[in-house]
Parts: sequence; structure tokens; C-alpha cells
Amino acid sequence: MTVKVSDATFENEVLKAEGPVIVDFWAEWCGPCKALGPFVDELANELNGRAKVVKVNIDENPHAPTKYGVRGIPTLMVFKNGQLTDTRVGAMSKSQLTEWAEGIL
Repeated sequence: MTVKVSDATFENEVLKAEGPVIVDFWAEWCGPCKALGPFVDELANELNGRAKVVKVNIDENPHAPTKYGVRGIPTLMVFKNGQLTDTRVGAMSKSQLTEWAEGIL
């Protein structure tokens, strides 16, 4: 299950989280984000506790995307122990997403 994260909860949910966290920066108006969204939700279920998967709506929460230099969406970032360790920008297939996630965990 994905968790919705806001600017107010980003530090606790992502930076202070136990284990790796995959953050999906997205927006309602973004077509590629809508295409990737269901794959991200499926990935969250498949990882089954090996990583936390969260979503940040950039229109409602501008601070975190600005802080981490999000310039295009969808942007997926991986945080481990509060540190940004990997970033992917743009839509991808379910298999590409799964392969990327497995490679970084």
C-alpha cells in the first residue's frame, strides 16, 4: 500500500523511516503520472515490507519537490537512512519499474 505524504509529514515518513523509501512525486494533471500510478501501487504491495512506497502530490506540497530538485514528473526517488540514493524521471513500464526497484533494494 502506498502512503500519501505531505510537506508536513515528509521528514517523519521518509527521512526518519526505517529501511528504504521510494517516493513518487506526481500531479493530477500529469498523464504519465496517471499511467505510472497503478504500477507504483502494485509495486508497494509486491515489496511487502522490504521498502516503503509513498506518494507526494507536487501541487499540494511544493516544499519537498523543490528541496530535492524535482523538475519533471513523474519523478521517483529512493531514500535510505534519510539520504537520497537514486532518482528516476519519466514514465516506465511495470517491468522497468520492478527491475529498477529490485536493483536498488
